[in-house]
Formats: sequence, C-alpha cells, structure tokens
Amino acid sequence: MDQDEFIGSVAKRCGMSPEQAAAVTRATLTTLAERIDGGEARDLADRLPEALRAYAFGGSETGERFGLDVFVARVSGRADIDVERARDGVTAVFDVLRDAVDPAGYAEAVAQLPAEYGDVVDQTAPFVQRSR
Repeated sequence: MDQDEFIGSVAKRCGMSPEQAAAVTRATLTTLAERIDGGEARDLADRLPEALRAYAFGGSETGERFGLDVFVARVSGRADIDVERARDGVTAVFDVLRDAVDPAGYAEAVAQLPAEYGDVVDQTAPFVQRSR
C-alpha cells in the first residue's frame, strides 16, 4: 500500500477530504510515535509507505503515558479539526494501519496501549464512523 492508497482509505472510511485525511493520518502517526516506545515506533515506521515513515518515528526511547482523550486532543490540534472528527479519523487511521501492515507488527504496536484505546485500535472490528 502506498501513501495515496493509505490516505485514500482513511478518507473513505471517515468521510474526510483527502487533505483532511492526510492531516489526520500524519497527526495520528506522530501522536502514536509519542505514545509508544521508540523501538516499536521505528519498527512500525519501517512497515509504512515511505512517505509516511517520518511521522511514525518516536523522539524518545520511552513513550509518554497518556490516555485516549489526550491522544485524540493532540490529533485534533495537529490536524486542526474538532475532537469528534479527530476520534473518527484516529479510528480510521488505526483501521487502515491494521490492513496495511502485517498482523504481528500491528499487534506489537498497539500492545503498548492501555485497554481504553480498544475503542480505536480494535484488531478485529471494521471501522464504524461515530460522528454526524
């Protein structure tokens, strides 16, 4: 899957324009890289389309510990969209990420997230748009 396919899939799943989907994809990957350990972020980045890899590199070896509300708020601010749209976007990005990388790679990345993230990182359920 290349960058255009990835972002196109995010846009389709959450009803955003390609520009909004690109912004929410970059914001979600950046925020995920802050949340998980650096080694895991690098492993995940290696599995992404080349144009998206830079956003998934963590700046620290130890991920920050913050909850889902903070995650969504950071994405909202970075993508310049409201929180409800950001939550839909985050869910869509994780859904596409699950499809784009191998199952083991996805499982390793999301295993570092607490249970409250299960609403957006479900490894089995299809995307469900929540807003509107």
